Amino acid sequence: MNYAMVCRQLGLLTWVLSACLSGIAGFGWVEHRLGYPGDREAAIATALAAGLGAVLGLVFVLLGRKLRGDKARPSGETADGLPAVGAAETLQRRDAFLLTGTAWVLGGVVAALPYFFWALLGGAAELAPAEPFAVEAVNGTGNTYLVRPGHEFESFASCYFEAVSGLTTTGATVLGERGGIDDLPRTLLLWRSLTHWLGGLGIVVLFVAVLPSVGAGAKRLFQSESSAQDGGVRPRIGETARLLWVIYMTLTGTAMATFMACGMDWFDALNHAFSVMATGGYSPKGASVGHYDSAWLDFSFVLFMILAGTNFAIFYRTVRGNWTAALHDREFQVFLGLKFAVALVITWNLWGGQIVTTAGEQIDEAGAGTAFRYALLQTASLHTGTGFATADWDDWSRMSLALLFGLMMIGGCAGSTAGGIKVIRVIIALRVFAYAMERSYRPTVVRTVKVGGNPIDAETRTAAMTFLLLWLLILALGVFGLVLLEPNPEGGGRLDPITALLASLVTLGNVGPGMYEIGATKHFGWFSDSSKYLLSLLMVLGRLELFALLVLFTPRFWRGN
Repeated sequence: MNYAMVCRQLGLLTWVLSACLSGIAGFGWVEHRLGYPGDREAAIATALAAGLGAVLGLVFVLLGRKLRGDKARPSGETADGLPAVGAAETLQRRDAFLLTGTAWVLGGVVAALPYFFWALLGGAAELAPAEPFAVEAVNGTGNTYLVRPGHEFESFASCYFEAVSGLTTTGATVLGERGGIDDLPRTLLLWRSLTHWLGGLGIVVLFVAVLPSVGAGAKRLFQSESSAQDGGVRPRIGETARLLWVIYMTLTGTAMATFMACGMDWFDALNHAFSVMATGGYSPKGASVGHYDSAWLDFSFVLFMILAGTNFAIFYRTVRGNWTAALHDREFQVFLGLKFAVALVITWNLWGGQIVTTAGEQIDEAGAGTAFRYALLQTASLHTGTGFATADWDDWSRMSLALLFGLMMIGGCAGSTAGGIKVIRVIIALRVFAYAMERSYRPTVVRTVKVGGNPIDAETRTAAMTFLLLWLLILALGVFGLVLLEPNPEGGGRLDPITALLASLVTLGNVGPGMYEIGATKHFGWFSDSSKYLLSLLMVLGRLELFALLVLFTPRFWRGN
């Protein structure tokens, strides 16, 4: 294991995040000089976080140099798992997994510091309740629960949850009764959205794109975090990562311009562009996209959520000259078909009924156009794991909720910024199931499993089925862990088994809002600190698609060769 190089790259990655924080601190100071309330403390807090991040990066770099000087053992591995001579400066497969897993955990700590320092500096003092008060649960228990005084960001567990939710593009928030989104200074609002954007294609993929120092290990590092290499990525992985980020930035700029053309000011448009292209869901408004009550904006968001949920390899191949790449991609076809089919069913269920928006407006006897508008945005949002909302879907029919629940699990396309199991894995699993069913009554049949006319080899089928089963197992363990950590309603808690399932699903699937106690108008702030750390772990597992982090918990990973 090349610990020296892993430490040095962690240090450099921390410096990249610190540089981003420095830019946000500068923005905050300008905002303070322009008279925006609360940005002085936020600018100072962000600057302190940038400074501490820079020091932490220096520690890792110096530690890496010290380990590099200690050459008592050769580092690096060959394909057979044996030490490779002269491999000290190359990231091997285990090194890439170690760097990827630790980078996301460490990145969450650095990204959480601005929130925590802001609360310590007193920026949250006037925004939080000074006395406890009761709220009524919406999970059907009829119980009321006390909300503690003080701001949510006074707890580092809450800050870490918010930061990890941003970086993993989950979009779940702890902000609610103990300090709302609308009360945050613009500096912190921009940092929340920027964490989405940085985590969209992946902070490690960004690292590969801007820092060539990983050398020949770039491909392993890229593959440990992203599935975007499927369908078009070439061996020159640094060039590919840079091209993907150029595409990503171009789409982000286009989204911002579109939102401004639809009536948003530049600040809100920038925040939402960061969030939508990362399929994150953080909004500078507590009512999310529903705050603007604009049909033009709603359909614009749907368009960019679809683009963000599409495999970026399609954009890569299109830029390279294959203009019909999307038309011939079976996963993309199923992705669009699912979205619009579910949207039409939900439209039928909402037509003539009542819709309550996230801004509190009540629409009675919704027409077909209105029903389709709200159904489509919610469907696109939860299918891609973006988490934007214009309506409170908790009161929708059970059929609508069941369909949305299914889309949350499936998620977007592989190689996109969307969460979930991914459409291609579901397609492969269904084809494997169908083949197994046929073999049960035609044992002599030999048939090639294909997707879109392309044969799927045994290794790919095994990988897809293994991922699906492991994902469901982690989901079940998450539910079990939350039930253990949180008091049940009869004991004064707010967690019932359904809410535990939804909380695990929307964090592991990087969706964000769920239903009922964690629905479109609710939050995760009422969870205990231990539950927030567990949910943060689920978010990272979902973002790294399980294996890049899980391997760090296996004893064989740490053994010699």
